[in-house]
Amino acid sequence: MSDKERYISPFSTRYASEEMQYIFSEQFKFSTWHRLWIALAKAEKAAGLNEDGRPVISDEQIAELEKFKDIVDFETAEAREKEVRHDVMSHVYAYGRQCPAAEPIIHLGATSCYVGDNTDVIILREASKVVLKKCAQVIKNLSEFADKYKALPCLAYTHLQPAQLTTVGKRATLWMYELIQDIENLEYQLKNLKLLGSKGTTGTQASFMELFGGDESKVKLVEDLIAKDLGFDSVVAVSGQTYSRKTDTYFLGALSGVAQSAYKFSNDLRILQSFEEMEEPFEKKQIGSSAMPYKRNPMRSERISSLARYVIVDSINPALTAGTQWFERTLDDSANKRISVAEAFLAVDSILNIYINITSDLVVNDKVVTRRVMDKLPFMATENIMMKAVKNGGNRQELHELLRTHSHAAAARVKREDGVNDLIDRIANDPAFPVTKEEIVSELDPILYVGRSVSQVNEFIENEVKPVLGRLYEGEITSELKV
Repeated sequence: MSDKERYISPFSTRYASEEMQYIFSEQFKFSTWHRLWIALAKAEKAAGLNEDGRPVISDEQIAELEKFKDIVDFETAEAREKEVRHDVMSHVYAYGRQCPAAEPIIHLGATSCYVGDNTDVIILREASKVVLKKCAQVIKNLSEFADKYKALPCLAYTHLQPAQLTTVGKRATLWMYELIQDIENLEYQLKNLKLLGSKGTTGTQASFMELFGGDESKVKLVEDLIAKDLGFDSVVAVSGQTYSRKTDTYFLGALSGVAQSAYKFSNDLRILQSFEEMEEPFEKKQIGSSAMPYKRNPMRSERISSLARYVIVDSINPALTAGTQWFERTLDDSANKRISVAEAFLAVDSILNIYINITSDLVVNDKVVTRRVMDKLPFMATENIMMKAVKNGGNRQELHELLRTHSHAAAARVKREDGVNDLIDRIANDPAFPVTKEEIVSELDPILYVGRSVSQVNEFIENEVKPVLGRLYEGEITSELKV
């Protein structure tokens, strides 16, 4: 059967990066098993594992294991698994064939979850680092965008109805702020992530107690050395056979947060593109519709929305798995876990690839933005006009009622007649208002209605963005999308 005749995940062909795909690859998984077997052997040797006064594990055996650390004999392992129906023992066998001198001590004292679960923890760590790195690139792109457009007034909306004004740059800080919260959540999960260690079949370390003749200090030392070897500060305090499946829940919850933030951005941009105020990048020869040649559909933002929904729903999987683990372990987590965790990371990686691509070249149609502001500004300026009229001797309560009447009449004309907003002329021609048309027009500068937007952008970049970039930004990441 050729590749064209079998199902292949879109994450492999369309969406996820090679970097993220590698972390969830067979090569990464099984070479990490090798690293864990090496770490176990080294730790057991360092802890003084002896039999009749002689070391059980030699330097030569460890050197042989190290020689084949990154070389996985897939062919031998796959053939063996067909016979024994056990993936870990199949790879123990294949590694032993590569390292005949070390074969007797591979996996000594360990259970399958020693390699399986510890590898999964390492994968969570490495995949999360990629997510954080890409989130930082999105933040960098959006911060530059926010700084550029921090003083461009635009309509702000509540209930998707024009409210007051904000600026294009200030709106971008809202997108960033949500993503920064997700970054901090994922960083917290990483900070608290611990290796399972060498806990044995039911988490009691009984096999290691047997190996070391009941010497608890040596059993504990083995775990400490393994954790250090794999780049962890510590191992979990207690466990059954596996690490708590709530760990997966925490990480997928954090990924769901990233998806939610990207979803919010993509929906906002889709609406703004409908308003013609902003656009995602559109390539010179890109086709927007097979039927309507003029169309410029926001297909990248739509793809973010679509993938984000998948992640949000997928994040429920580990919660159900965590809640249904019986006693020290059951295996009904296995099939679900290997799909749900991997695909959540692959999908978030895909979302961030698109997010990076869009924010690297966001288009602002500033004339459309300003025209839409000026269409609504007379309504928004009524309070300032009323204050000026009161200062000139008008009655605040009477003027408020007149402004309400004039505003509704002008709005009706805009909606149902010729589309002309004549509110300013209505006010200027009303003798109850002790203000001139010139005084009214002086209140129609949009920048007067954006409050602290410019300062808020400056402060946000200084106080929130720079610290994030300082600890996470590793250099420019570009993202070229596949159709």
